[in-house]
Order: sequence, then structure tokens, then C-alpha cells
Amino acid sequence: MRALSVPWLLTAWWALADQPDAVVDGFTTEDREKMTESSEKHEFQAEVNRLMDIIINSLYTDKQVFVRELISNAADALEKARFMSVQDEAFLGDNKDLEIKVEYDDEGKTLSIVDSGIGMTKADLINNLGTVAKSGTTNFLEAIQDGADANLIGQFGVGFYAAFLVADKVTVTSKCNDDPKQHVWESSADASFTVTEDPRGNTLGRGTRVTLHLKEDAHEFLSEDKLKELTKKYSQFMQFPIYVKTKKEIEADAEEDDDDDDDEEKDDAEVKEEDEEKKEEKQPGKKTVHEWEQVNTQKAIWLRQKEDVKEEEYNEFYKAISKDYLDPLSYTHFNAEGEIEFKSILFLPKKAPFDMMDNYWTKKSEVKLYVRRVLVAEKFEELLPRYLNFVRGVVDSDDLPLNVSREQLQQNKIMKVISKKLVRKTLELLKKLAKDESSEEEDEEGEEKEASTEEDKKDDEETPWQKFYKEFAKNLKMGCYEDDSNRSKISKLLRFATTKSDGKEISLDQYLDNMKDNQESIYYMAGESKEVLEKSPSLQIFQKKGIEVLTLTDHLDESCIQKLADYEGKKFVSIQKADIKLEETEEEKKRFEKIKDMYKPLTDWWKEKLTDLTEKGALKDSGVKVESVQLSKRLVDSPCVVVTSQFGYSAHQEKIMRAQAFQNKDQLNMMAGRKTLEINPNHPVVHDLLEKIKQDKENSQAVDTATVLFQTAMIESGYDISDPSVLVKKVYAMMSKEIGVDPNAPMKEIEVPEEEEEAEDTADAEDEDDADETESDSKKEEL
Repeated sequence: MRALSVPWLLTAWWALADQPDAVVDGFTTEDREKMTESSEKHEFQAEVNRLMDIIINSLYTDKQVFVRELISNAADALEKARFMSVQDEAFLGDNKDLEIKVEYDDEGKTLSIVDSGIGMTKADLINNLGTVAKSGTTNFLEAIQDGADANLIGQFGVGFYAAFLVADKVTVTSKCNDDPKQHVWESSADASFTVTEDPRGNTLGRGTRVTLHLKEDAHEFLSEDKLKELTKKYSQFMQFPIYVKTKKEIEADAEEDDDDDDDEEKDDAEVKEEDEEKKEEKQPGKKTVHEWEQVNTQKAIWLRQKEDVKEEEYNEFYKAISKDYLDPLSYTHFNAEGEIEFKSILFLPKKAPFDMMDNYWTKKSEVKLYVRRVLVAEKFEELLPRYLNFVRGVVDSDDLPLNVSREQLQQNKIMKVISKKLVRKTLELLKKLAKDESSEEEDEEGEEKEASTEEDKKDDEETPWQKFYKEFAKNLKMGCYEDDSNRSKISKLLRFATTKSDGKEISLDQYLDNMKDNQESIYYMAGESKEVLEKSPSLQIFQKKGIEVLTLTDHLDESCIQKLADYEGKKFVSIQKADIKLEETEEEKKRFEKIKDMYKPLTDWWKEKLTDLTEKGALKDSGVKVESVQLSKRLVDSPCVVVTSQFGYSAHQEKIMRAQAFQNKDQLNMMAGRKTLEINPNHPVVHDLLEKIKQDKENSQAVDTATVLFQTAMIESGYDISDPSVLVKKVYAMMSKEIGVDPNAPMKEIEVPEEEEEAEDTADAEDEDDADETESDSKKEEL
């Protein structure tokens, strides 16, 4: 780097040179002329042009991050000033306020960020802002060129240059206690910059003012609301106060109006007359005043001990970060120590967002990531798994490694450690909620019964866990399906209704407590609703034996249970699938074997007929494949039921898969599994069928009965039959025989009455009308 004698002409300032009273960034035309005459021009090294190009065109994905970078630099300067004041009480002098101010100039199209920090000398301006290479620019550029991830932003010091995302030119005015003079640094990112003494003298006292001369496409940042929004977004919890200059309109004669309070009391009529006269005389004028409004009023409560934070503070903090109008359902506040240290507060909302499950696979975690109270990412995919995307909160770390743009974290071991701890803390919070519910239920059972009215009130009130599960049950079921490492923990949080719970959802632990002594499995069934499931023929034997069965009515339930496979050593068994094993006595086993031999002619014959029906007959295109026909141990009242193989889709799963827009029919037919028809040997229809086929295997009535029984069993078991016309024709034929009509009788047109008969009916109607009219006329004459 070298100093040049040729003065650098400032483009934007010369454009205003013809305006004698023009003031830009506090500099008059005379000040600008003096600075132009005395300025020193310096050149950046060759790498800087490449650096600027990377920053402006590819490094940052969102140009508004310049606000975060510049305010973060200002906060660093304030922190250094605070540190120096601790060592030297006189360091702050008369300017003891450590603060940051953000202001804009509509006319000059400039945006300024001012801090009262440590400031910079002339040498600091040249070395820190001019010699970017000193901070490792060459290494940074080589790393980017080689495709490697960049390291700490502080290592390269390129955050300041994010200003050129929105500015054609940047002016830095700075005053340091070590330098009696105030200096101005200026650059347009064109390979050179100037440094000159400020002709105005010491206007800052101490600190730095960074002014951005905005590009045409960046004038949106001249909005007061926009600045407040961005400043609050990125620096909401910064420890130093941040003020934004705002405009406010007030009444010009407001001070004069305040004196009216001292006047004597008057009658209402007199007051009204005077008010009307004043309005007629003149309307009060308005004037614009500027005020400094602090935008970071919300405190970083996660930095305090949780014992020192009140409940109201947690509620207000949650509303501030989540934009929710309700208080949180629950929260956890903790400090993580060990391999990496960070502080965090996680909240559970009371209500689920209406679009929570929309675009589930692309949604990111809503936990905000901070580094030293500066926002790094509002939504970050790696902090929490997808199924916990409803959790709100903050994570703040002082030693988190960032890439050069602060927009992405390195994919390293530290991120995995943070994520693992956050998931563990969230699941512990949910476990505590669920435990509180179970303890409340135990207390209620131990207490004596109170008045019925009070009991009704208690029944209507939902516990915090019930409120949570009502809103976020689907998330837990997705977590059970996706999160292999935490599946056992999540399974303890799941709740299901059962055939004995009277519509109330219970935990799997409660189900185990209710199990019979000799019961070895956890039984479940899936369907559209509890009412439909309770009428299922597959449930009959379990109701008879008093065995409790889980009723799964949510679309995610069955997949979740299948992923679990077992719970506390007890396997999950679907009662809608083949090979159900129930406890039997020796006598029952012997009797079943005898009946099995007795019905073997029927089962073999039925299997043969169903094979012809599904492979060659009317159902050949339905995709239904019959594995076997067997005697059933689960039926009590129904004649038959259709079940699928152990590893095939259940009826409920088939319906869900068929409803998919992009279903694969080949895969669906493969996973549907082969069906098994189980028949009830004690049912009179089945026994009658056995007797008929013993006499004549080609009995047409027996074939029709077998076909109808199979298809109705398919429907009752929840399966779809692709072509119901065969079943419909059989039902119509049976109805015809029932009422004594030949089902094969040819169709005949119905005879329509002849015209003569219609004419006679018309004449009779007219005669009746005439008679009515005559009778009414006679009554009028009598009157």
C-alpha cells in the first residue's frame, strides 16, 4: 500500500458542489473542498477487488445483513470502550453513554450508524479498513477458490465490507482518545480509498460514524419502519442500547394549550361557544420533530439464572420471539456445559400453527440461533429434527464456529452436539408434562369422591399434557417413525384409545398395567373410527375373552406402531392379520383339530372357487390374491372375515396408500399381501354350505353363497372391491328370490292406461266442478 499525491475526487459530493448550502453527512460544501485538497489517496492490494466482488455477488444471500454486520462491529467497539473504562475510570470522559444510533437522510440518500465506542486513529483507519489483507484476505480468497468452507468471520474481518452490498460509497468518521484529531476514511470499493483530517474538528467526542451512500435499488432502507424492523430482528437482545431516529408530528401550539388547565371553571355552554370560535379563527398547525427510539428493549433473559426470572418475563419473552398472542404451555431454561457451552430457552406453544404439517419435509426449526446475542439464523434446519419444528426458543453461544457470512454453520461435530442436547431437553420437558398428568390422576383416585357437580367440572378441564397431545400428537408419531435414537423415549409419550378406555387415550405403560397375567402381546387394530372398529368381526373373540385392544384411528398410528415393533418386551400384534395366537386349553385345541378335519372339504373347495374368481373370473383385475381358506379362532357371531398376511398392508393402510396422488400400483399390489378367508364353523350359513358341497360340489347356489360371503367379508373387514357389480348382481338376485320374483325373468315395459279411460276421468272431474259451482250459486241466492 502506498500514499499518492493525486487527490481523489469524490463523485457524490461533486454532484452537490453547485448547491452552496448542501449538507451531506454533516459536511458542508466548504468542508468537502478542504477535505478534497488535503486528502491522501491509498490503494488496496490486488486481492481486495476480488474480495469485493465475492462479497457483493456471492458471499451474502441477503443484502440486508449489512445491518447486522455494522451493528455487531459497533457493539465490539463499545465493548472495548467498556473494558478500557474498567481499567481507567477517566477513559469515558464526559461521554459516558455507551450506545448505538441509527439515522437516515432522505435528501442525501444516506444511512448512518454511530457508536460511542473506542474509535480509531488515522493509522487504525488505514490498517484496519484499508489493509484488508492484514486480516487474512489472501488466505480467505484461496479458501473460497479451493471450494473449502471459510472459517471465523473475525479471522478475515470482512464483515464491514458488507456495507458495499447496498452502498456505492462508504464514509467512516472516527475519533479515538489516543488521537487528538478526528479523521475521515472514504471508499467506493474501486481499489482505492482516502483518509483525511476532519475539517469540522472533533464532532463525535469519541466513537465512529459509518455512513452509507445508498445505491438506487437500496433506497428501501431509508424507511424508518424498515430500519426498526431490521435492527430489532438482528440486534434485539444486544446489551448496549440501540436507537433509531424517528419522525413525529406534534401540534405546533401544544405548549400553549397546556396552559388552559389553569383557567377558571366555566359553564358547558360557554366552553362550547369558545371552542367553536377558536375553530373558526384557525386550525392548529403541526410540526415535525425527531426523536431517538430505543428498539432493543427486550432483554436477553437466557443469560440470567432461571431462579431470577419471573413467570411473566418468560411469557413476554416467548411472545416477543414467536409472535404468538398466547402464553407458552411450558418451557425449559438451561445452560449446557462440556464440549461446547451455550445457553438456551425452549418453549412449547399452546396451539399448533394451522399450517404445521404443510410442507413438513421442507420446514426448518423455529429456534433462533444467536452468537453473543447477535442473530445468526431465524430458522435453522440442523438445530432440531423436523418432528420438533413446533418448538420455539433461542440458543446463544459465545464460541460457535461460523462461516464468513454468518449465514450457515459448519457441518461439524459441534452442531451435532448442540442438536442432541436440544432434543434431549425437549423430550425431558415433554416427559415431565406427561408425568405430571399421571401423578394428578393417581391423586384423584386416592381421594374420596366429591360432589357430582365438582367432578363434572374436573372432567371438563384438560391437563397441560392433554392440551399438548391434542395439538402435537402427529409430531410425536412422526418422531417415533423417523428418530431411531430416541424412539423408545418418544414411545412413552404416545397415547392411544382402547376398547376399554371409554374413548380416553392412555399410555402404553397403562395398557401394560391392565394386561391379563397370561397375555404375551399388545394387540391393536386400525380403522377409520372407533365406532367402526368396535363392530369389526376381528374383535369378537377379544371382546368375549375381555382382552384390551388398542384402537388406532389416526393415519400415522399404524406405521408408528409397526416401527416400534415391541414395547417393554411385549410385541405388537395386529388382530386384523393372519396367524393370531390366543391362549387355549388342551381340550379347545383337540376340539379345533377335529373341526378342522371336519371342514376340510369345505375349505379346499372354497379355496379353489376363490382362486378361479380372483384369477380367471370376475375379480381377476382386482389385484386380490387369496392365500387360503381357514377355520377361524377369532370369530364369534360373524360367518367369515378376511385378513391379510403378517407383512402385508392392513385394510386401513391400503386405503391410505390408494389415496396417494403418486401411488405406485405395482408396489401397492405387492405390499397389499395375499388375503386369507377365515370362516366360523359354528355359524349356520357356513355349516349349511358344508352340507351342500358334500352332496354336490357344483351346486350353483353354494357357489353364489360362497362368492357373496367372500365379497361381503372383504367390505366388512375394510377392504375395497374394485368391481362391486358382481356382488350387486348377486344381491339383487337373492332379493328377487326372497320376494318371489324370478331373477332371470325378462324385462317388460309397463302398460300405460288407454286414452278413453283418461277422457272419462277428465269428464267426471268436470262434472264434479260444475256441481260445486251450482251449489255455491244457490247458497248466494238464499242469502
